[in-house]
Amino acid sequence: METLLVERRDHVVTVTLNRPDKKNAVNGPMWQELLTVFGEVSRSSDDRVLVITGAGDAFCSGADLSGFSAASPSQLSFMRGVGEVCKALHDIPKPTIAKVGGVAAGAGCNLALGCDLIVASEDARFSEIFARRGLSLDFGGSWLLPRLVGLHKAKELALLAEVISAKEAAEIGIVNRVVPAAELDAFVAGWAAKLAAGPPIALSLTKSMLNNSMGVSFAQAVEDEARSQTVNFGTGDLAEALEAFAHKREPRFEGR
Repeated sequence: METLLVERRDHVVTVTLNRPDKKNAVNGPMWQELLTVFGEVSRSSDDRVLVITGAGDAFCSGADLSGFSAASPSQLSFMRGVGEVCKALHDIPKPTIAKVGGVAAGAGCNLALGCDLIVASEDARFSEIFARRGLSLDFGGSWLLPRLVGLHKAKELALLAEVISAKEAAEIGIVNRVVPAAELDAFVAGWAAKLAAGPPIALSLTKSMLNNSMGVSFAQAVEDEARSQTVNFGTGDLAEALEAFAHKREPRFEGR
């Protein structure tokens, strides 16, 4: 690919945004390549975990605005295309991890927030920088932020467009873990390996229910749990888990 590095190993797909000279700002080709990769990961039975990171000293500085002109009808079409990439990430039925070192700003910040888990290095920085550029939120930020940090904190982050540290991002619930930069790769690799060894069907169903939890009633939630568990009862993975427990060994899940 022109703008991404894609590595597959032991059921883990690592996608590296590869425009380090632009702090991995997302240009047109990268939007298209992200959409392609997200679709591939969703469809592949061999891909169990997706890790997104950036090359060089940044995660992603946002959209590449160089060459953008005044508003035109084509801009709406373009932004709807960006929305499709955002939805494709959200709809991946497998665990996703953002491995964030350096800056994650604008659409880059929301690319990280769109993942299921975020691990940041101590030098990582986050910003909903849109207002400084005369823009409003995009790449799912208007939906993601209030659910992660609450409405008033979301307004603070979006309206003031300040840069916050990895430590503050963890304190307000954006980041799951903050680790020294030298430990970032190993920590994320450990989480990815653990998720890849988990039961793919059960993890997918759990992710789907959690994503839907804000939009359903309690009654619907427990009904969804019942239906999901019924699916799990019919899988070979459950039988494997029970056999592994009986023989005091780790289960080997195959996603069937």
